[in-house]
Amino acid sequence: MADKIILEEGKLKISDHPIIPFIEGDGVGQDIWKNARAVFDAAVEKAYVGKRQIEWQEVLAGKKAFEETGEWLPDETLATIKDDLIAIKGPLETPVGGGIRSLNVALRQELDLYACVRPVRYFKGIDSPLKNPEKTDIVIFRENTEDIYAGIEWEAGTADAQKVVDFLQKEMGVRKIRFPESSSIGIKPISIEGSERLIRSAIEYALANKLTKVTLVHKGNIQKFTEGGFRKWGYELAQHEYAAELASGKLVIDDIIADNFLQQILLNPERFDVVALTNLNGDYASDALAAQVGGIGISPGANINYLTGHAIFEATHGTAPDIAGQDKANPCSLLLSGCMLFDYIGWGEVSTLITAALERSIAQGIFTADLANGRVAYATSDFCQRLITNL
Repeated sequence: MADKIILEEGKLKISDHPIIPFIEGDGVGQDIWKNARAVFDAAVEKAYVGKRQIEWQEVLAGKKAFEETGEWLPDETLATIKDDLIAIKGPLETPVGGGIRSLNVALRQELDLYACVRPVRYFKGIDSPLKNPEKTDIVIFRENTEDIYAGIEWEAGTADAQKVVDFLQKEMGVRKIRFPESSSIGIKPISIEGSERLIRSAIEYALANKLTKVTLVHKGNIQKFTEGGFRKWGYELAQHEYAAELASGKLVIDDIIADNFLQQILLNPERFDVVALTNLNGDYASDALAAQVGGIGISPGANINYLTGHAIFEATHGTAPDIAGQDKANPCSLLLSGCMLFDYIGWGEVSTLITAALERSIAQGIFTADLANGRVAYATSDFCQRLITNL
């Protein structure tokens, strides 16, 4: 009988038959989910020989949800994920017009999934723009709930924008708005609590995985109290909570300006282990690093609240409607995000099998169309069947 995953005394309690909700996703979601699921189930069977099994439970979000319920993100979906703690999802279409800005952002904010975690590594055989892409092996911890993604802004020319400008100029003495009458205004909140919990998660991950260096990436040279605060609070946190690890050399904390970081990941990517970033910087860096190892099609991602246990593992790419339903999409982002899920629930044997099968398949020249670059392109279903063979 399948059981819900629960959190007891700060630790996940996982049965041998856990229930895990999934969102198929829009566009190519229909292609990648069913094939990735076949790989997941085959790997679980291979690892545990029938002793363990996932009970996948579909919940609706995105276009499929809208067509069936009239809502892009039904309350029932949020309630189910809140109750079951962990979910996995394909790419979601963002509705055009008013309402929800982004379904992905809405899920992160509703569930307070404050850590966006993206491990970036190279698979030998994939084309990369770098001469030595194998030097890129970095885990990104991006703050997920604050910064400009809070969505606090007012459009130029509106009464509300003028009200904010008036307050800033008359009450706060601000004189640096160059064109006050034609400026849109946005607010960038970055808190001590939000920064500390993200940086603490990055440090804990590094220590658990025997990685030494955690680098704080910021723009504190310009934004002294928001980006600079992130840096300052990170150092203070490390000194207060990890003094022994710092003293022993198990942990090293350093920092780097965001624009220099984007240069250094090209020139010297091997100098970074785990990086902690504010939300916007993390957004830029995630895609830049994915490009270094072959593209976002092989970039996994998770959105996690390490305090409540809630986590959504996801394909990091878009819906690619031009190839939807054609069995052409690359399932690797979802597959590797599934590996993160299995690691998260303590089923590391499964993620090890899938990762090794991916390495083996890619080395054999098995690619989907986006990675083929003149070589034979495999359909999504054929690619996943080869993976199952290589488990």
